[in-house]
Amino acid sequence: MRLPTHKTKIVCTIGPASRSEAILERLMLQGMNVARLNFAHGTLQGHKEDIGCIRAVAERLQCHCMIMADLPGPKIRIGKLMDEPLLLEKGSEVVLTVKDVVGTFNQIPVEYKRLPESVSPGSLIFLNDGFIQLQVEKVSEEEVFCRTVIGGPLLSHKGLNLPGVKIFADAVSETDLEFVAFALQEGVHAFGVSFAETADDIRKVKGFAQGRGESAYVVAKIERAEAIDNFDAILSATDAIMIARGDLGVQIPLQEVPAVQKKLIHKANLWGRPVITATQMLVSMTENIRPTRAEVSDVANAILDGTDAVMLSEETAIGRYPVEAVEMTSKIATSAERERKAVGALADLPAYFRTGAGSVNPSVEDIVSVNAVESANALNVRYIVTNMQSKGVPCLISRFKPDCWILSCGVDEKRTNIPVLSYGVHPVCLDVETNGLADMATRFLGKEGMVEKGERVILVEDESVNDMQKASLIKIIGA
Repeated sequence: MRLPTHKTKIVCTIGPASRSEAILERLMLQGMNVARLNFAHGTLQGHKEDIGCIRAVAERLQCHCMIMADLPGPKIRIGKLMDEPLLLEKGSEVVLTVKDVVGTFNQIPVEYKRLPESVSPGSLIFLNDGFIQLQVEKVSEEEVFCRTVIGGPLLSHKGLNLPGVKIFADAVSETDLEFVAFALQEGVHAFGVSFAETADDIRKVKGFAQGRGESAYVVAKIERAEAIDNFDAILSATDAIMIARGDLGVQIPLQEVPAVQKKLIHKANLWGRPVITATQMLVSMTENIRPTRAEVSDVANAILDGTDAVMLSEETAIGRYPVEAVEMTSKIATSAERERKAVGALADLPAYFRTGAGSVNPSVEDIVSVNAVESANALNVRYIVTNMQSKGVPCLISRFKPDCWILSCGVDEKRTNIPVLSYGVHPVCLDVETNGLADMATRFLGKEGMVEKGERVILVEDESVNDMQKASLIKIIGA
């Protein structure tokens, strides 16, 4: 088994530029761990074909690639434009209409029927992730009359944001649940919940899957101010989070996004929830073969802050250089991880559980994960081995961003891709179960030539004593 050069995970949005088997293979070889399917675009038949193609390539390469169905949620978009790009000039009048028409220079359709109810004169409306800004002057039953404050080019189906305004739509709609049903039928169990505001939004998707006898691995997308206010409750309900900075940077003041990003990553690390940092990570590579220096710093700083994964959107979905974008992300991750100790990132996380607030009534899992990582560091081991049945343990170890790899072993292929999103966690699917994790680990590592004879390995496992009690164990063995 060949491990990557970096432990940070890379999420790639699949689109016209990347859905062929040839490109998917190159993306996986360069480091793609998660393939994101944006259900706001495309057809179910198209997504079905993408799912089959991704699985075929992953099986051929014998690698693990999680497929994440990103649900649209109440994302407001404009409709189809007759001629594009449509250039909105500063000071020009613009009419937003809820009528089902094709857009022109003076009338732009919006796919949100209750827009006139949500805004009033003086309200600000942002288009295309805030690059275009309109101010409402007058509202009628079906139309909103605006003045262009900041102009620019506009394409069909771009997003529309209403910061600080009540949106009359549920975060998880009936259409979203139809997408969940489709994805579950296709064997996809990871879902991005867009515009999540409360823990109930997460539970709604999980409950829907459970009602069908399935499980859902949910990634809560943090892109509204309400989600920040309810962040602790969302963390308690979700499996992972995504800091979706595009819409978030419109919902809250743009200058506050960097500090909010750091705070959310740190808190998610404390909870042991994997974090994806997303939006415009290397966006200039949509058109250019090289990123800007600022983009490289952005990706590196997210990794140093403790993110588990970084996500590419336009770069791999519609960009001219999807493979090169993933290759560059891999290089940045390798460099940033090498320098992590030098810049002192996350140095206070173990101390939080040793002497800080986390030392008050800590959970057994917290203590086990801290001791496992500290033992690995002290003994300079290359692998911490866990079993897939140890629910959440790989994620809890991963939050400390150890230098060693965390191998999550098991025989259940349905669960194999679940830990893929966590930093430094590598799933290992075994053909047969052996007499215990120690035996399983030594046999596998020896067979793959990953350890030298007598080399130490840290084992973390749950041993069932009876139906009511489990004992969490740390073992140090010689391979």
